Amino acid sequence: MNTRSVRRTGISLIAIGAALAGVAACGGSDSGSSKGAPAKEQHKAGSDFSPVAALQAVQKKTDGAGSAKVEMTMSMGSVMGLQGGGALAWGDGTTGTMRMKYTQGTMAQTMRQMGAESIDARYLRDAYFANMGPQFAQSLGGKHWIRYGYDDMAKLMGPAGAVMKDQMQNSTPQQGVKALLASGDVKKVGTEDVRGVQATHYSGTVDVAKVVGGSSGLDAKTLEAFKAQMTQSGITTDTVDIWVDKDDLLVKKTERAATKNGEMNTTAFYADYGVKVSAEAPAASDTVDFTSLIKPKASQQPS
Repeated sequence: MNTRSVRRTGISLIAIGAALAGVAACGGSDSGSSKGAPAKEQHKAGSDFSPVAALQAVQKKTDGAGSAKVEMTMSMGSVMGLQGGGALAWGDGTTGTMRMKYTQGTMAQTMRQMGAESIDARYLRDAYFANMGPQFAQSLGGKHWIRYGYDDMAKLMGPAGAVMKDQMQNSTPQQGVKALLASGDVKKVGTEDVRGVQATHYSGTVDVAKVVGGSSGLDAKTLEAFKAQMTQSGITTDTVDIWVDKDDLLVKKTERAATKNGEMNTTAFYADYGVKVSAEAPAASDTVDFTSLIKPKASQQPS
């Protein structure tokens, strides 16, 4: 593989890695609206009431918090390993900043070939921007940032890109709660310590082919959107565990899913809900659009 091919592959991997990290950290797509439980059914997560009623309260409280600091790790078969941290906000699209490092797999190998294993990412409502540092910038005419527009990704990647666009524009951490509700077999495991915080642990496994209806606490539209998203993502089963503090806020989430590219494992920790989050697009003079980098020039011969 020549230098040009490595660079184009790396640019595509940045798109996948940064998008997956943002989705994993912020919890996945929140397609459609979900109906919360009536006021009389809302209870504290740590109470003795049913897990469904308790998680409906968690869903509402976490969604309404608006932002949080996040630490996450993610792996997918032999394809990738990733760790990152930053601050993200949700509600009007996913916004915020994260720093990520590729730790293993073919993606990490390719990134090392380009002299960069870590990237800084800025998430805005219609796009995210990735900065791989000064060495990679030399191959971009001195520009440090690559812009990945969600509309462009949706067009180029087909159904997978459309799913990714939806996830990046509608993510909230409470998607993990929604997955548990959709599983139909959510269980309260017990109370555990999570980084010094006493938290109630819930667990469940979603079988996409057996996504439940009325007993989930989700309306039909939300349930169908959730099932379609999982199917398009190549996920057949998804085991979700969440830990919730006394204020009905997520403090930890793990997911283990079977995908077309191998088992995907993610872990995310949440803290400082309501933190101020700001992210601005980099200067246009220091930015290049990824669509102009992945299209081969007509004069170039295939490598």
